[in-house]
Amino acid sequence: MLSPPPRTPGAASPVMRSPSHSPAPIARRPAPPRPRDFSFLLRPEIYHPLPPHNIPPAFRNSLHNQPSTETPIPELVAQGHFRAAAIAAAQTLSGIGGPSPAQAQPDPTDHERIFDLFYTRLACLTLIDATSLAAQEVKALGDLSSTFYYQTISSPTDNPSVLADVEQGQPKPRPHAQQTQVHIVPWDLRVLAVRLQALGFGDPRRSIMSYYELAREARARLAEVSARHDHSAMELWKARLADLGLRVAGALVEMEDITGAICHLRSLPQNNDGTRAVREALLWLHLGDVENAKRCVGELVAPEDEHGVAIRVLQGLCQMADGEYDAALETWRGLSMLLPGDEMVGVNLAACLLYVGKMEEGKALLENLVDAGRTSHTLLFNLTTMYELSTDRAKALKVKLSEKIASLEHRDTKEKTNADFKL
Repeated sequence: MLSPPPRTPGAASPVMRSPSHSPAPIARRPAPPRPRDFSFLLRPEIYHPLPPHNIPPAFRNSLHNQPSTETPIPELVAQGHFRAAAIAAAQTLSGIGGPSPAQAQPDPTDHERIFDLFYTRLACLTLIDATSLAAQEVKALGDLSSTFYYQTISSPTDNPSVLADVEQGQPKPRPHAQQTQVHIVPWDLRVLAVRLQALGFGDPRRSIMSYYELAREARARLAEVSARHDHSAMELWKARLADLGLRVAGALVEMEDITGAICHLRSLPQNNDGTRAVREALLWLHLGDVENAKRCVGELVAPEDEHGVAIRVLQGLCQMADGEYDAALETWRGLSMLLPGDEMVGVNLAACLLYVGKMEEGKALLENLVDAGRTSHTLLFNLTTMYELSTDRAKALKVKLSEKIASLEHRDTKEKTNADFKL
């Protein structure tokens, strides 16, 4: 008889196991995405200095216009210190801020704080008439449609609000979640960057295409949240779509394509408050076509609770465009009684008084608005123009006006430039 072959050392014997006792395969979680490096937005050479030579001396020396260096950036913005907020945002991004933790340079992977500071910087530059600098600095973002700025997240089917405003926070993966590609740059920064990049690269048509790309994304998000009946998210994306439509019209105006802007506005759906008709009427007035502006006014329905303010304002503008200054004066006087202290009504009333030969009354009206803390560029431009028309000492009056406004502790904007006073 033959003996069985010797067993090889270390060889495992084949053992049959019941399928019910087999161990379940171990599910491996996907590796978390590597944090993106945004150090290219922290380079000091990106940010331009803001020299004070275009600021009136009264504003440089006034104590009301010198915020503390430790004031948080949100407070600077809320108080109207846009120039100081722009400087503080650039210093924080470039790492030359103050000693407080709020002014410390953000981590290169902390994209939420970096984008928040970058948006503050660009927005404040536009508010202080430094749009040309903002158009140069926004180039650092590069192509916002690049896959670098997109992130895959797990959005649960029972929580559609994740898709409504995902840039506000990072949702946590949940069971039965679906993978969604979302943009990590906040929506407001993306919208602001469209116009600034078009200006910076000298390609105005670029903004039109970019707005339509954003609109395509907004429609897709709106369809997703509508399917889930998330009404709050639906209203958010509807508002963003309406805003993009108006921005396209604004971009066409900047391209001096007024006719194209009007055709575009007509293609937009009319909302309940008649915003589209109002904007179309203003564009027709800008083009010099009063008859079409009046036609748009006729499309508006006067709401009883608002006393038809929009209609009466457009009627006053149309009357002035037609040279009917006496009729326009009555219209603006009626609006000033309805809206006492309203700056827009006051400025137009003062301009109408100038055209009917009552410049002193118009000048006094504008000076009263300044005393009340109204200091917009339009108001100051009209007031300083009246100074130039009424006296040879206009420059002294302009300087005195700048000193007066600088001494006002409570006013709508804290910073002014020489251009505001026509100095």
